[in-house]
Amino acid sequence: MKFQIDGVKLQFNKITLLLSISFVLQSATVSAKKPTKDLFPDGTEVSAWFRDTTHVDILHLGRQYRITDYGVMMDGNIYTQQLQGLIDRMAADGGGVMVIPSGTFMSGALFFRQGTHLYLEKGAVLKGSTDISDFPVMTTRIEGETCKYFPALVNADGLDGFTISGEGTIDGNGLPYWKAFWLRRSWNPQCTNKDEQRPRLVYISNCKNVQIENVSLQNSPFWTTHYYKSENVKLLNLHITSLYKPVRAPSTDAIDIDACKNMLVKGCYMSVDDDAVALKGGKGPWADDPKKMPENGGNENIIIEDCTFGYCASCVTCGSESIYDHNIVLRRIKVDEATNLLWLKMRPDTPQHYEYITVEDITGNAKNFLLVRPWTQFYDLKDRKDTPMSYSNNITMRRINLDCSTFFNVTPREDQYHLRDFLFEDCTIQAGNADFHPEYIEHLIVKNVKVNGTLLNN
Repeated sequence: MKFQIDGVKLQFNKITLLLSISFVLQSATVSAKKPTKDLFPDGTEVSAWFRDTTHVDILHLGRQYRITDYGVMMDGNIYTQQLQGLIDRMAADGGGVMVIPSGTFMSGALFFRQGTHLYLEKGAVLKGSTDISDFPVMTTRIEGETCKYFPALVNADGLDGFTISGEGTIDGNGLPYWKAFWLRRSWNPQCTNKDEQRPRLVYISNCKNVQIENVSLQNSPFWTTHYYKSENVKLLNLHITSLYKPVRAPSTDAIDIDACKNMLVKGCYMSVDDDAVALKGGKGPWADDPKKMPENGGNENIIIEDCTFGYCASCVTCGSESIYDHNIVLRRIKVDEATNLLWLKMRPDTPQHYEYITVEDITGNAKNFLLVRPWTQFYDLKDRKDTPMSYSNNITMRRINLDCSTFFNVTPREDQYHLRDFLFEDCTIQAGNADFHPEYIEHLIVKNVKVNGTLLNN
C-alpha cells in the first residue's frame, strides 16, 4: 500500500512538472507573438487612429447630387458658378455629396461648406481653368505667410469631416501656367514662385477629421495639395503627379504640411517636379514668436508609410518655410529618381528646430542619402541684427538599402545651426561619393552601416 501511494505521488509530480513546463512554453509563445507598441520617435505611443484606414462610404454622407443634373456639361465651358451654387445648396439642405460622373468638367475655385463632400466616379475629371481670374484673390496661406493670393481649385476651410473620394481625377490643367512661369523667369531670374499668378490644386485649412482617398491629383499649376493648421488628416492611396519633362512643372509639391497635427499619408504614389512631402510652418527672423506671428506653427505626429516615390526633389523635406517639426516618420518606402531621401533645409534668416524624425525600411535610389545645408533663396533678415540659430536633433535613419550619388551630403555651419543625436543603423549603401564626416554631428552613432561594402565607424 505504501509503494502504491508513493507511486501515485511520483506520477502526480511528473504531471505537475510537465504542466508547468507547458505553461511556461505557452506563455513565452504568447509573449513572443504579442505585438510591440508602435511608438513615435520621442517614445510616445502611436494612437489607434493611425491604424484605422476605413474607406469613405458616401452612402453615409447624405444625399448625392450629380452635377449633370444641375446644368453642368462636358462642353469645355467653365462651370464655376453652377458648381459653387450646388455646393451652397447642398450645405443649406443639410449636406451631401457632389458627384462628378465620367467625363471632363471645367471649373475655377470651389469652396466646400460644412457637411458637403466631393466624389469623383471612375473616368471623372474635374479640370481647372487656365484663366487666373477664375480664382479670386483672397486672404490665404502660401509660402510660409498669410497674405493675399489665389485660392486652389478645391478649397475647404474650417470644416469637420470633409472628404474627397472616388476613382476619378482632379486635374489642374497646369501646362499654360508652367510655360508662363519659365517665360517670366527667363525675363526676370529673380522672380519668385508667387510672381507668376497660379493656383494650387487642393487647399485644406483649419479643418479636422479630413480624409482624401483613391483619387488622382495631377498637373497642378502650383503646389498640388496644401494642408494648413489642420488635424486628423488621412491621405490614402492617392496618385499625385506632375511633369518634369519636356516642360518642368515648377513648385508642384505633392503634399505641403503647414502647422498641422496628426496626419497619415499611406499607400500613395508621388512623382512631381519638387518636394514630395514638404513640412512648412512659417519663415522669417521672428517666425517662432507667437505674439508677432500667431499664424505660424509647428508640425507634430506625421506618419508617411507604404508609399512609392518617383521623380521628386526630396521624399521628405523640412523647410524651407518651417519653424518646428516633431515626431515625423517615413517608413516602408520605395524610392525611384528622388534627388534626396531626407533634406533638412536650414534657413539662416529663420529660427528652425527639427527633432525626432525617423526614416526606416527604405529601398531604391536617390542622389543623396542625407542632405543638410543652408537654404538662402530670397534670404531676408529684415530688422533682425543677429542670425537666429537653428537645431536638428534625434534623427534616426535605419534599415535602408539605397543606391545614391552621395552618402553624407552635410555642410557644417555652427554659426547658423547645430546638429546632434543622429543614428544611422543597419543600412547598406552604394554611393559614388562615400565621404563621411561624423565630426559634423555631435553624438552621431553608427551601427552596422556599410557603404560600398565597407563597414563604417563613428
